[in-house]
Amino acid sequence: MKFFCLAIIIIGSIGTCIPKSTVAQSARITNSTLSIYRETPTKYSNLVHTRLNVRFDYKKRYLYGKEWVTLKPQFYPTDSLSLDAKGMDLRSVVIVKNGRNLPLKFTYDSLVIKVRLDRTYYSNETYTIYIDYIARPNEFKAQGSMAIADAKGLYFVNPDGTERDKPIQIWTQGETEGSSVWFPTIDKPNQKTTDEISMTVPAKYVTLSNGRLASQKVNSDGTRTDTWKMELPHSPYLFMMAVGDFKIIKDTWRGKEVSYYLEPKYAPYARDIFGFTPEVLGFYSRLLGVDYPWNKYSQIVVRDYVSGAMENTSATLHGDYVQATKRELLDDYYGQGKSTIVHELFHQWFGDYVTAESWSNLTVNESFADFSETLWAEYKYGKDAGDAHINADRQTYLSQPALYKNKLVRFHYHDKEDMFDAVTYQKGASVLYMLRNYLGKEAFYKGLNIYLTTNAFKNGEAEQLRLALEEASGRDLTWFFNQWYFGSGHPILDITYKWNDAAKTQTVYINQKQDEDAFILPIAVDVYSGGKAERKQFWIRSKIDSLVFHADVKPSLINVDGDKMLLAQKTDNKTIDEFAFQYFNAPLYLDRFEAIDAAIKFQKNPIAQKVIIAALHDKYFELQLKAIRGADLNKKDVCDFAQPVLVQLAEHDPNTLVRAAAIAVLGKLKSPGNKGLFKRALKSQSYAILQAALNALVMVAPQEALKVADTFINDSYNGLKQAALMTYATAGADNEWPMVYNAFIDGSPQTQFDLIQKIGGMTGRLRSVNNAKKGIEAIIEFGKKYEAYGLGVKVTRILKEIEEARAKAGDASLNSEIEKGIAVLTGSGGK
Repeated sequence: MKFFCLAIIIIGSIGTCIPKSTVAQSARITNSTLSIYRETPTKYSNLVHTRLNVRFDYKKRYLYGKEWVTLKPQFYPTDSLSLDAKGMDLRSVVIVKNGRNLPLKFTYDSLVIKVRLDRTYYSNETYTIYIDYIARPNEFKAQGSMAIADAKGLYFVNPDGTERDKPIQIWTQGETEGSSVWFPTIDKPNQKTTDEISMTVPAKYVTLSNGRLASQKVNSDGTRTDTWKMELPHSPYLFMMAVGDFKIIKDTWRGKEVSYYLEPKYAPYARDIFGFTPEVLGFYSRLLGVDYPWNKYSQIVVRDYVSGAMENTSATLHGDYVQATKRELLDDYYGQGKSTIVHELFHQWFGDYVTAESWSNLTVNESFADFSETLWAEYKYGKDAGDAHINADRQTYLSQPALYKNKLVRFHYHDKEDMFDAVTYQKGASVLYMLRNYLGKEAFYKGLNIYLTTNAFKNGEAEQLRLALEEASGRDLTWFFNQWYFGSGHPILDITYKWNDAAKTQTVYINQKQDEDAFILPIAVDVYSGGKAERKQFWIRSKIDSLVFHADVKPSLINVDGDKMLLAQKTDNKTIDEFAFQYFNAPLYLDRFEAIDAAIKFQKNPIAQKVIIAALHDKYFELQLKAIRGADLNKKDVCDFAQPVLVQLAEHDPNTLVRAAAIAVLGKLKSPGNKGLFKRALKSQSYAILQAALNALVMVAPQEALKVADTFINDSYNGLKQAALMTYATAGADNEWPMVYNAFIDGSPQTQFDLIQKIGGMTGRLRSVNNAKKGIEAIIEFGKKYEAYGLGVKVTRILKEIEEARAKAGDASLNSEIEKGIAVLTGSGGK
């Protein structure tokens, strides 16, 4: 599963990811449930085969189901069975014997069915239970998580057809334990079963499920029954169904069907969105030495999905954010859509083929899928792209200090949903990146092959991964797993340097400043001296360690962690000269990233300016973007050297995001001489460039920008609509006010955060007192709503600016309204 933040809150110019569940989760950490040991579920019985026959009541949002579930005892003889079944109506529970249904005694508490079998069964025997039931997912109250907005298992989208421009759909979401909302099962990841699902649906719709479409039968009542068969075992949370008006575009890989299910209007772009899937299948199969294990691979895009995407076996489900036109994809180099597609595909091995035996060991699913995004970036876009992706993972984890105490393998948690965090995903991926570096790629991938083939169609955990990698490499890895998988935190490194000219020695001091014990760190140190680089390998084992090198002259650079693979917070006390040398001589993305970072902090220094100028032309576009956005054009000397380069980039760079970033920065200069450039950019097909150009044009030619905004406001691309709204809010007046006001009132949190500063400025210059009053009221409500996130001060400042602007225009009639709002937000007026 790929998850995304549920809300983005913009404070000043800093984007902060604040999930809706933050406050609740903060309270959880003191909860006594954290003291509970979360053991791997005991297997009393094993699922063998699950056969379902279902139909849907769109009006009631019900599923009418008939199930035949075949099981066998794990080891010990048993005369009872427990099945998870959440919020259902049970019509009958019987055992099937010689073609006859024999009633069984059972109890049901709305969560678990406890069945008394007709006799004692042994581990060499199977038996089949038949259950007639009604699933009522909309009436079942389930708790969601950061990763999954809620957990009712079965979702009806616009079932009455009353929502305009929204298709009628049904889809399921099983992870973590939502499948048992729509069929009785043992809803645990350490269960595996084959399955057969027959869906009776309106004949106009198509269906998708796991495995192969075995048959289709047209019924006399206008319905059709599709039967899907999954003939290889997989876990219940990976079961899926989808029903709706989808257009199917078919592809192939080595004779296996690869298909893409989209809303009809996006079907012409199916191959633009998903067309690289066969290439990914081939790449992962070669890399792992295990061919894609299922008989087909389908991807379907649905509305109102509760997470990013879900790796249902052979049938991945995506949220509608991946649907885009060919034009919209012009600016998507390796964005959320592509990275999610490869993430879910890697799960077909790590998660579906071999499944984490418990949620405590979720790392063997999600850390690998997250790491696969870096693998694909390296393969398809080059090493810089891979290094950029894994560095973003590191920073995502490091930016969340509240998670530092969480371990990758966690046997104590409040709720299984809490396992879906930046430790399991981004930290786990970063740990795998380090492990690959330490073992070498060949040994690492051989170990993954051993892990997959040893545990095929079964379950795995971190210790089995360790044993497989040890078998491949011959190295003991207990220290590594104890440190990174069963321990928490990361190194906090302070690195300093001392050159002794008399002794001709260079000493590097590495101080681990974290509260935890010292981390064991095998690292490469590159010494640049006399025009060449020499690599030295070291093991850091103590909180305070030092490395000593002999050299004829002071080295130009000591590059600690030459492979740039450590997951660590690092303060590297190099001089700006040394960072500049690093930019021009060290080979990796993060070498250049660190040097640009340092140069941005010292922009008055001519050496730093040289780095920034060079970085504007860096071979990797993300570093160009960093330099473009970091150049301080308020400093005249920086502006003088950077502006001509930015103009060139804005006009001619082949990367649309670089062109857009250059235009955006030039726009902030408010130079009339750039108006022609901005107007030429408005002819681009790139939405990123169009947005930047419109935002820049409004700074130098507001009335011209308003006319352009009128042509963009009804564009089908939401980003362009937002740019038009921002133009209205920046330069518009009473005529544009209704559009801006309604967009703010009805907008998402992100839209409101984007508009808040601009709508404040607009409110200050409105002629209509009534319109201004509405704006002030809306801004105050916004401040009260998000005061808990620290926005009260920002909104108070905006209100004061409105008061000043209206006073200059000779209107003080709204002062009392403004002062009351300020009093509420500052606490002086009560709550």
